[in-house]
Amino acid sequence: MAKPKKIRIQYYRSAIATPTKHKLVVKGLGFTHLNQIVEREDTESVRGMVKAVPHLVRILEP
Repeated sequence: MAKPKKIRIQYYRSAIATPTKHKLVVKGLGFTHLNQIVEREDTESVRGMVKAVPHLVRILEP
C-alpha cells in the first residue's frame, strides 16, 4: 500500500484579532505557536481547514 501524501503547513500570522472559528481551525491543525511548521496528511478535510484561514497559514512546497 502506498504511503499517504503529506502536506507541510506553516502558521505565520497571529490569530489574536480573528474570529473564534479561525482560532479553532488553527488549533485543530495542531499549531501551538507562531512560525511553527506541521506535517499533516493531504486530505480534503485538511485542505478545507487551510482554505478557511489562508491569511494565517501557508502551504510549504517540498
